[in-house]
Amino acid sequence: MSLERSIMAFAGFMILLSLVLSTTVSQHFIWLTVFVGANLLQSAFTGFCPAAIIMKKMGIKTAAEIALQK
Repeated sequence: MSLERSIMAFAGFMILLSLVLSTTVSQHFIWLTVFVGANLLQSAFTGFCPAAIIMKKMGIKTAAEIALQK
């Protein structure tokens, strides 16, 4: 899985997790959803994504890097 797809999967997972936690544990977990959404929005404009930096250090390759290996 490429870095770009991993970021989308991680963001989706975090949003679903925060919604489940909001309904079962505490309504304050909705702020996690707000944080993830705000991070996605700022990432779209700035290109800076902390999760991408961490995943890159973990060895996940971008789609371009995967294509070059083929």
